[in-house]
Amino acid sequence: MSKVSLEGQVAVVTGAARGVGELLARKLSARGASVALVGLEPDALKAVAERLHGDADHWYADVTDHVAMARVAQEVKARFGKVDIVVANAGVAAGGPFADSDPEAWRRVVEVNLIGSAVTARAFLPVLTESRGYLLQIASLAAITPAPMMTAYCASKSGVEAYAHCLRAEVGHKGVRVGVGYLSWTDTDMVRGADQEDVMRELRQRLPWPSNKTYPLGPAVDRIVAGIERRSPHVYGQWWLRGMQGIRGYLPGIVGTVGQREMRRFEPRLRGMRTGLVGAGGAADEQARATQRS
Repeated sequence: MSKVSLEGQVAVVTGAARGVGELLARKLSARGASVALVGLEPDALKAVAERLHGDADHWYADVTDHVAMARVAQEVKARFGKVDIVVANAGVAAGGPFADSDPEAWRRVVEVNLIGSAVTARAFLPVLTESRGYLLQIASLAAITPAPMMTAYCASKSGVEAYAHCLRAEVGHKGVRVGVGYLSWTDTDMVRGADQEDVMRELRQRLPWPSNKTYPLGPAVDRIVAGIERRSPHVYGQWWLRGMQGIRGYLPGIVGTVGQREMRRFEPRLRGMRTGLVGAGGAADEQARATQRS
């Protein structure tokens, strides 16, 4: 596919306070895009916006809030005059055995990762239709293969992958392109937060190569930027993820068999595992919801 220059483009990135979202905002800005940052941490978002190369601004919003995201879309359009690119990147995670999981945290993972992505698209589709723009939905290796101890995250990422594929078929004739971005374990606060649990870290290390590694953030985001420039339908943050598509039909059976053995091994150590959202992003989400309730 031919590249689309990012010079003069307006890009919206959700979950932009840190990790993939922050670095993506920096790289888009360095290529000449104006960037609108959306998230739950206004101070962090402001700091990111102030470090960008070009025009940038930030908005505080919960991506699961229809009213708030519709307002953000209107204000971003008013601020920059258009929207060419939307990256639905906001996400949270929780790990541990499903039977012992915190029902609220489990539900919240699905709400942010799946419902929040749909709310983001619903809010910005009118302006993307005007610009014949591009929506990139960040999914995960978890959309391709199931994994024990990750029921909420796998469910949410599988769901968001399917939703984005459906949306691509619906809006393509209007000139709007939709892509799905896949990332394996990448060096972010979310992954580091999950690794604080010994069982989760050891279980991941026992996965077959190359899925047992943590990959550097920079090259993965470079691949995402290249996908945005090409308006690609599929973007792979690590080179080998593309090959997983061809064998994904076999993975549930393999994981179901091997996973039983691994869970039997770890069973004595599962009691007392943390059941809430992981990482700094998870903490920010929990704090924001606690503030809303008070």
